[in-house]
Amino acid sequence: MTDTDLAFASIEEVARLYRKRKVSPVEVTKLMLDRIDQLNPKINAYITVTSEIALAQAKRAETEMFSPRGRKSRRDRGPLHGIPISLKDNVYTKGIRTTAGSKILKDFIPLHDAEAWAKLEEAGAILVGKTNLHEFAYGVTTNNPHYGPTRNPWDLNRIPGGSSGGSAAAVAAGLCYGSIGTDTGGSIRIPSSLCGVVGVKPGIGRVSLEGVVPLSPRLDFVGPLARTVADTILLLEPIFSRGKREPSLLSTRKSPSRSSKRLKLGIPKEFFFDVIAGDVDVAFRNVIRGFEKQGASVKEISISLLSETEEAGNHIAWPEATLYHQQAGWFPARSAEYGEDVRSRLEMGTKVSAIAYLQALATRDKVIDQCHLAMANAGVDALVVPTTPISAPLIGEESTLVGKANHVTRALLLRLNRPANLAGIPAISVPCGFTSSGLPIGLQLIGAVGSEPLLLRIAQVAQTLMPVARRPQV
Repeated sequence: MTDTDLAFASIEEVARLYRKRKVSPVEVTKLMLDRIDQLNPKINAYITVTSEIALAQAKRAETEMFSPRGRKSRRDRGPLHGIPISLKDNVYTKGIRTTAGSKILKDFIPLHDAEAWAKLEEAGAILVGKTNLHEFAYGVTTNNPHYGPTRNPWDLNRIPGGSSGGSAAAVAAGLCYGSIGTDTGGSIRIPSSLCGVVGVKPGIGRVSLEGVVPLSPRLDFVGPLARTVADTILLLEPIFSRGKREPSLLSTRKSPSRSSKRLKLGIPKEFFFDVIAGDVDVAFRNVIRGFEKQGASVKEISISLLSETEEAGNHIAWPEATLYHQQAGWFPARSAEYGEDVRSRLEMGTKVSAIAYLQALATRDKVIDQCHLAMANAGVDALVVPTTPISAPLIGEESTLVGKANHVTRALLLRLNRPANLAGIPAISVPCGFTSSGLPIGLQLIGAVGSEPLLLRIAQVAQTLMPVARRPQV
């Protein structure tokens, strides 16, 4: 196995190599840090690289796993023990600056860890750095005015998506084995789609938001990004809240799927295919045919309120974001320190009336009910749709031609992701092919409330239908 092969190995593979003593956590961590040193100047996936901390954590992991004092003194924390990962830089890390991609927090050093990171560290994960993001997670390009744009490893002239763009780019380029991002309107799934990795947005209440710089509390979610579905399961397991009778998520890896012949998938009649690029539509239809060839049943279902999710999402996110920044004392007092796009959105938040906000919350309740009832009445295990209607746009591309019409690029990228945030239901983006120019395309699976284990199983089936995995040639 070459160094490049090792850098792109799965978490499962690295964990096995550790336990066979083929490689050590220190060796793997040094490899990751060397790759970051070499490639990050091109990609700009990291704002802060935590080299000293990572090496100290790696040495501790190595001592715990390979203690020379014998088996009795050894400690195996599980599959993440000694695995280098990254965190989106809006996740609190004690003693390590957490900028949220902003000028305002450029020197902010939290006094405590986010709950999600504390649990991952306890599981043995190693932190190699904090990843770049759209300022305050308030956008979909990661074209950051303060720390520079993150570039898509598949084409350095294109965006990685956002707001978790640094996380997705780092995973795609082999600069970590997984990352933790946040998702308010698609901010895990959009960059996962554009960078060709897997991204999971859990359902409401499944992963703690404590210690994460908020955007819109009613729509915010925390979740993992990795190169395989199985690896996202390993990252999600330590931070996932489950009911007393729910099994470990790790059990979904032992049984990758209910037989494909028993899978029932729904394609919404409305909204998702109104605006879609040709290459994306072709890749999506190919995957659907793959599911059907394996015996899955696929049928159309109706969810009429989908067209209202964009406006409702905006009327919740805009005022909630502005309120947080007002309460923090940053807006409008420090308006000049925001990037232009984020500042304009915070200004928009002041213009949403109380009635419009309350109407949006009422729409949210209706969308939650309608999604639940539509899936239950149709008897489907999950909805299957594209993640984004386009592949990665060029950096600075404000409008994108789809068919014969130009559309606002930001709205296009958000469009197919907002429904799952508004409904508070789990959703996963899985790579499903490439455009004719070699850019990744994502497939989105959306589940019912509490259906994360089933959704992860279906995602693993979907991954078996995908073309042979490629690596970006950075």
